[in-house]
Amino acid sequence: MISKRQQIILKAIVEEFVKTAEPVGSKVISKMKGLEFSSATIRNEMVVLEEEGLILKTHTSSGRIPSEKGYRLYVKLLLENKDYKKSNFPIIDEIFSNSNISREEAIKETMTKVTELTNYATLVLGASGYKSIIKKLEFVKISEKQAVLILVTDKGYVESKKIYIPESLNASDLEKTTKVLNDILYNCPIFDIDRTLNEKFGEDSVRDALEYYDELVSVLVMTFSQMAQDKYFLSGQSNILNEPEFKNLNKVKLLLDAIENQEILRVVNLSEQGVTVKIGTENTVEAMRDCTVITIPFEDDTGEKGAIAVIGPTRMEYYKVIPLLEYIAKNIRKIKWGKNGKSKRWKWQNQWIRRR
Repeated sequence: MISKRQQIILKAIVEEFVKTAEPVGSKVISKMKGLEFSSATIRNEMVVLEEEGLILKTHTSSGRIPSEKGYRLYVKLLLENKDYKKSNFPIIDEIFSNSNISREEAIKETMTKVTELTNYATLVLGASGYKSIIKKLEFVKISEKQAVLILVTDKGYVESKKIYIPESLNASDLEKTTKVLNDILYNCPIFDIDRTLNEKFGEDSVRDALEYYDELVSVLVMTFSQMAQDKYFLSGQSNILNEPEFKNLNKVKLLLDAIENQEILRVVNLSEQGVTVKIGTENTVEAMRDCTVITIPFEDDTGEKGAIAVIGPTRMEYYKVIPLLEYIAKNIRKIKWGKNGKSKRWKWQNQWIRRR
């Protein structure tokens, strides 16, 4: 573990880089209010931080920038600091105490406000369907090119989605696929489909049963992701593209495709309790490798569960975003009943991506 002084310098580097998007030098840090270290001392400590892999030296400047490991330690230290949890947000309290809007509208309005305050993208995801357990799958072929995938859960929900059949599959292949998938995914939580499919399809026995599994997994993971996460609200996604990290056109295209194809939803973690922070390569979607996703689950006073998330660059204002999301998740139970004295159930509808 690095020393207290090194922690302070790492914190200064992260927060200065977040603010300016420019490499941070020792002179800049030495002039910061509250830091009484000489430039020589700071340079020496920066050498140690670099050796520890917490900061990186760029080719274009003598300054340093945080590495993913550096951001991870910074977040860890932030979460261990209990003082940040004492924050209050009157603007959020004002929305939550408004009895003239429904619970759904209050949460949407709150996350739109978070978008305005942070300039990052925000996401609200209802979890009732997402945490359901799969009991049965069925394919119904409707043409040579199309079929309907039907999913039945333990909650009695029946979801269906039209899919395009890969050219390598025929009717008998679909029947065989249905049997194999029913065996693999029986009693599997919907949030765990992605991991389960990729894990099981790596086994020789399954590969032999489904020789065309690569093409099939691609179709199914996308379909399940859409079925399970249909109910969501996404705001401010264009904000990400304004960040310096996304001036590269190829990166922009990859990210836009991830949003359009709803892959972006796969990086939101609903299987964990408390705050989850995925930084850079910790995100499984390639287009999100320059992003950080902060997710916090919530439960309202009716027992309805879901998650709120902020999506931005790895160069994110963690010290602002994390306490804000935690405050919202903690206080959602305080939202007053909506119009006509009744609380509306989740009816999330994507505001930007058209459902297929």
